[in-house]
Amino acid sequence: MRGPLPGIPPLLQPVGHSLVMALEEVERAVSGLTKEQLWLAPGGAASCGFHLMHLAGSTDRLFTYARGEGLSDTQRAALAAERTPDPRPTLDALLAGWRAAVDRGLRQLAGTDHVTLLDPRLVGKAQLPSTALGLLFHAAEHAQRHAGQIVTTAKVVRGLAQDRRTSTTV
Repeated sequence: MRGPLPGIPPLLQPVGHSLVMALEEVERAVSGLTKEQLWLAPGGAASCGFHLMHLAGSTDRLFTYARGEGLSDTQRAALAAERTPDPRPTLDALLAGWRAAVDRGLRQLAGTDHVTLLDPRLVGKAQLPSTALGLLFHAAEHAQRHAGQIVTTAKVVRGLAQDRRTSTTV
């Protein structure tokens, strides 16, 4: 708990805090990963690179739906590229994308009128029903989920590298 985030409405403080915390956790977790480690998928788990790319894209998409808008062609193309990006983005590019998504999200939260939070919103091709608040909350919990996966996967890939170094010196 760090106190209120400046400019964020009281009802949306938890969403803002969740995004800021996820950003900080991810930045710490991936710091110093090599490109090989970034895209390593240990045991078939999704790579840190995938999670970082998905974090930025999914946050952007959920906030778009929360505004009551549909996805742009650019957003749809980014979604399609998440599973098998070619070429694979660098760590710096992925972190820049995640930071930008958090910054845009915080600006959107700051400009969100609390009277619109229960306004109905439709999501995706299936037009699933939600509300502006439901989508903002989901963006926050989704970010935390992927941040946790990044933290764990980064530890695993670092451990694998350590195991390789140890086994060659024994």
